[in-house]
Amino acid sequence: MDGSVNESRDTTPEIACPVNSFNEWDPLEEVIVGRLEGATIPVRHPVVSFNLPKSAAFAFGLVGGLKYPSFLVKPAQEELDEFIGILAAEGVAVRRPDIVDFGRSFRSPWWKSKGFCIACPRDGFLVFGDEIIETPMAWRSRFHETDAYRSLFKEYFSEGARWTATPKPQLLDELYDNDYTMPEPGEPMRYVVNEFEPVFDAADFIRCGRDVFVTRSNVTNMSGITWLRRHLGNDYRISEIESRCRQPMHIDSSFMPLAPGKLLINPEYIDKDRLPTLFKSWEILVAPKPDPLPNKFLSMCSDWISMNMLMLDEKRVIVEKSQPSMIRSLKEWGFEPIPCAFAHYAPFGGSFHCATLDVRRRGSLESYF
Repeated sequence: MDGSVNESRDTTPEIACPVNSFNEWDPLEEVIVGRLEGATIPVRHPVVSFNLPKSAAFAFGLVGGLKYPSFLVKPAQEELDEFIGILAAEGVAVRRPDIVDFGRSFRSPWWKSKGFCIACPRDGFLVFGDEIIETPMAWRSRFHETDAYRSLFKEYFSEGARWTATPKPQLLDELYDNDYTMPEPGEPMRYVVNEFEPVFDAADFIRCGRDVFVTRSNVTNMSGITWLRRHLGNDYRISEIESRCRQPMHIDSSFMPLAPGKLLINPEYIDKDRLPTLFKSWEILVAPKPDPLPNKFLSMCSDWISMNMLMLDEKRVIVEKSQPSMIRSLKEWGFEPIPCAFAHYAPFGGSFHCATLDVRRRGSLESYF
């Protein structure tokens, strides 16, 4: 041999993992947007009824298990199409879950139910870096909701993403307080779910890089918070946010970090003076009172759904068109609001933040405190 080495090397370029998201404001590159096809009104159950406004709880309680009527689906679908068009025009890749008929009955050994819908992917999944975590939701009607996303997640997994499922909950009667009554202001807080097993919705958590914030709620118990804290380990710190809401479910209509150093809060639910000391150096933005919302009678959401917005980056934000007070405030705070009509989506569970799961944002894991 002449001393030269003729090595065979793999020259295939390294492909970056398509899943990469650590916060709510890094530039958005790819997002999953929910669907309305197959949407079914959830069947009556304490964990459903006590999480909805009274009007929606009463109306939906009478017709649970039936398909959503076209007079609700059609205008919501038109707004959803407009929203997807805005995302695409802003350069965001939009992915969709599979269509599933949630009107089919299913059962466990202990209970039976019909499904709900896949309008709100934010509720069922958390993304931390390159990891997708399926959450143990407390609604029986959402037990098989994750099935609609399996094609997408298998694709992401094949391209390098981590894919984790929390322990599947049994959702036995023992988990729920069937004698629950909503606490009045000033009374000790009570919740529909107890600590029988870990349950939580992803939408009760919000990400700020290495810091994660959570609100205990009627769908998220302390056991669920503990599970996620242990799973994430020392790379993340989970802090609980105290809420004055008597009907708590999901943090993203109460507490929304919009950019590094800028936190939007709901003054009705969040006491500015009782925020974690971490936020001493942050600018606290107090959300304006929501403007009147159309289609309010059958909304699954509070009026503060006006806060449920989607950041495209640290400046651009998609916001409900019927909220001029919020749009004006966002401009004054230095943001660039993109108005979009979305109020008819509320009977299906949310607005822009709820309707999406940001799969890839251009950024890395950082600490902002």
